[in-house]
Amino acid sequence: MADKKSGIETWNFVSSFDRDGQDSEITLPVILAFACSIGVVPFAIIRLMHAEYVIAFVDFLIIVGMLLLGTWVYRTRQVRFACIVMAVLCVVGICASAYVSGPRQIVWAYPAALAIFYLLRPGEAIAMVLAMVGILMPILLSESSSFQTASVLITLVLMAAFAYAFAAMNNRQRVLLMRLATKDPLTGVGNRRALDTKLADVVAARERSRSPASLIILDLDHFKAVNDTHGHAKGDEILQRIAEIVNLRIRVTDSLYRIGGEEFVVVAEHQDLDKAMHLAEQLRLLVEANELVDDRAVTISLGVAELADGEDGGAWLCRADEALYAAKRSGRNATVRAA
Repeated sequence: MADKKSGIETWNFVSSFDRDGQDSEITLPVILAFACSIGVVPFAIIRLMHAEYVIAFVDFLIIVGMLLLGTWVYRTRQVRFACIVMAVLCVVGICASAYVSGPRQIVWAYPAALAIFYLLRPGEAIAMVLAMVGILMPILLSESSSFQTASVLITLVLMAAFAYAFAAMNNRQRVLLMRLATKDPLTGVGNRRALDTKLADVVAARERSRSPASLIILDLDHFKAVNDTHGHAKGDEILQRIAEIVNLRIRVTDSLYRIGGEEFVVVAEHQDLDKAMHLAEQLRLLVEANELVDDRAVTISLGVAELADGEDGGAWLCRADEALYAAKRSGRNATVRAA
């Protein structure tokens, strides 16, 4: 798992598929920040009543810090930075409390360790928990018996190990979910959901940089006849081969998606209409030159459209689709540019 994520980031990935819940990605960090601040309030009040002003001041800093972070996340949606600061604030608050009020405050290290593994990525969480244990070690050694010190350390290590195992499982599930949610199971290329996300990103990039981008829609000609003659297993094999041929020709910055039974889309970033037309013609000739079945040539028709100013992804895709149908009407095995 090269790309490990925190529990918050995994939640954000899952919530990104909830089209009706646009605020879901900030829900958990905001709840965590405000719940933490509310949970510390009674202790701050009790310490003030007992004239424990130093530790009460530490509690006050935690309360204010968490409230500010929760408000900041709600307004800016900058979740990643807020999670790092929350984790640091947890460690600083626990260590400060332990040094001011004694080892009895170390009990807060247990929920803090769990929160850290949720807020941070696994490697970062391990480093943060080890740093917390290292900072707490002197107070444990100086004011606790060796048995108590060993008990605290062992239980903290066990909790960190269980939390790390959960985080690792969480990342595996995220990778699997991403594959299921964004990949076509037959060909391994992107699916329609992944295409919609890509189109939105390209449109946003166009608005920022004015860089050209083009779409190529390709569709296999008379594919039903191929299925009827050679069977669906052969048809699936042909679709896989088409995906391989296209992927071998397009650039690493281009991306391929399957959006229908035998319909594929190439997103060619930083390519204007003329360059995309040249690429589309090369794809058409490559597919025609490959002997995908023995008794007939398998050909494709293609429609090409360059992203226009002020156009959204849906309209852009529709124009490319209209060009594809124009290629079909012209006799198939042809490439047509959109108007």
